[in-house]
Amino acid sequence: MDKIKLHDKYFEPYLDQNEIESKIKLMADKMNSDLAGKNPIFLGILNGSFMFAAELFKNLNIDCSISFLKLASYQGTSSSGNIKQLIGLNENISGKTVVILEDIIDTGITMENIIKQLKGFDPERILISTLLYKPKAYNNCYPIDYYCFDIPNDFIVGYGLDYDGFGRNLKHIYKISE
Repeated sequence: MDKIKLHDKYFEPYLDQNEIESKIKLMADKMNSDLAGKNPIFLGILNGSFMFAAELFKNLNIDCSISFLKLASYQGTSSSGNIKQLIGLNENISGKTVVILEDIIDTGITMENIIKQLKGFDPERILISTLLYKPKAYNNCYPIDYYCFDIPNDFIVGYGLDYDGFGRNLKHIYKISE
């Protein structure tokens, strides 16, 4: 893994694809145990979670389904704080176990908005799952039920995460190296 440049910023290697996929498999194993017989619906938050969601789903062996929501809150390398729902929920989640799949949780603003919206559909239970979790940036009261990596408050790209639209296709994760 070499240093890369996206737009005007440089990024250095942070997490290797093999390490990422190994942690996702461990998460899937835990979910297979925890959620057996629950028939959960997984809700991937686009655009960032698509690679995480795909890898997780390849490793789940429980009865479950998946759908996607698209929200936006980032501009450049920081959260704008403004959430816009771009594509809504089409499935009936009333009385169901819902597992939110996020690429990264930092401040929790996006998660808070999603949970408020989902509670209006009367799910039995809402669980939060993320590939990356920034505990020092997290300012929310919702517990993070499943996460693969606890990371510092660095800006990162790759494996679905982007910098102004670029870098999502990278198979490894890189951190900003200004």
